[in-house]
Amino acid sequence: MAEADGEGGEEARHRRGLKFRRRDDYAVELFREAQANLGDLRRVDRILLELGRFYNPYINAPIVDLATRRRVLELLERAEVSEASQILDERLTLYSQAPGTED
Repeated sequence: MAEADGEGGEEARHRRGLKFRRRDDYAVELFREAQANLGDLRRVDRILLELGRFYNPYINAPIVDLATRRRVLELLERAEVSEASQILDERLTLYSQAPGTED
């Protein structure tokens, strides 16, 4: 019986890891989608809002905080796409370098 409990615990840890990777992959995909649609201000705004709902424990803050979201949107409104893209790249790098996000 103890052996079965040990295997169940291992399986539970593995499943938690899979759930984290799925969330992680989703956040990375959202960053990619935002980068691919920098000309669509409304779409980028929705994507950044969604990224703001995810928490990055490495920096103890949302993946994309409100100030970053506003800055990116302001840059896009002024057609400063390269600067907005650079900010998104920086946030993605900050997120992807967090412990536990590497496969």
